[in-house]
Amino acid sequence: MPFDIRQLRYAIAAADHGSLYRAARALEVEQSTLSRNILKLERVVGVKIFERSRAGVTMTIAGAQFIRNARPMIDSADKLVATMRAASQGRAGGLMVGHNSAISAGKLRSTILCWRGAHPDVDLDGVEAARGTLLAGLDKGEIDIAILVGEMARNDIRRESFWSERVLVALPASHRLAEREIIHWTDLRGERFLLPASDPGPEIRDMLLGRLAVSGMQPDIRMHQVSREGILSVLGGGLGLSVVCEGGTGARYPDVVYRPVHGEQGPVMIAFSGYWRKDNGNPALRRFLAFVRDRYGLAFDIP
Repeated sequence: MPFDIRQLRYAIAAADHGSLYRAARALEVEQSTLSRNILKLERVVGVKIFERSRAGVTMTIAGAQFIRNARPMIDSADKLVATMRAASQGRAGGLMVGHNSAISAGKLRSTILCWRGAHPDVDLDGVEAARGTLLAGLDKGEIDIAILVGEMARNDIRRESFWSERVLVALPASHRLAEREIIHWTDLRGERFLLPASDPGPEIRDMLLGRLAVSGMQPDIRMHQVSREGILSVLGGGLGLSVVCEGGTGARYPDVVYRPVHGEQGPVMIAFSGYWRKDNGNPALRRFLAFVRDRYGLAFDIP
């Protein structure tokens, strides 16, 4: 007949207190219950753990070895229970966050860093990829939440607006506009723009087309099969301009400066939204969503 964790706890308490009476009081159980369970434990293991007397109990040589080996088992059991409870409450476990934008600066970076500081026991991981790849990851359950530039709708995926970031133009330090503190859309007409074909390049291209197309004339936009880092690294040579979200301005490149873009209503902003599957039951995801909601003063329900 196997023994159970409770019997080990009783035996360890008796060893620590040197008395069945004091051990029972410490565990808030009847002394007869504690004594009976220790006797069952001794029968199961086949050795006498304690010598009993009117003065209390003392461990036998075999009993001392047994108690010494039992303590790590109790510690492991306690840690297991604590970990499972924490995971069920979203305070442990894992969370996979996908994104299609840079995180060298901006709100996504600060959100992830603050979340990690507040939840050190959650194994937070991230992946940067194109929108289609991230949505496929949501479908497969490989990604818990994707935070993407722009908006899209799918019936099986929940979407909520999270925050907005400024749009900035990246230009050579020698460019005529580099001396300005802010740049307006009208200042950018006639310029050549270099953008990555990958996300969020297409969203930025559409923004430029909507803002700079005049009287049938389309802006000069070149889409390249390189990363945004690859484009920014060559802008200092005077090959053109690029447009980035605020989250990408933490990285510096030779002879490249960033300037905020303004429209008629002030700074140009681009929206970020969170996407997650409605049937995702990860408690860490629910806690992360509550964190974002409270941090940015949003109002959406979390099942």
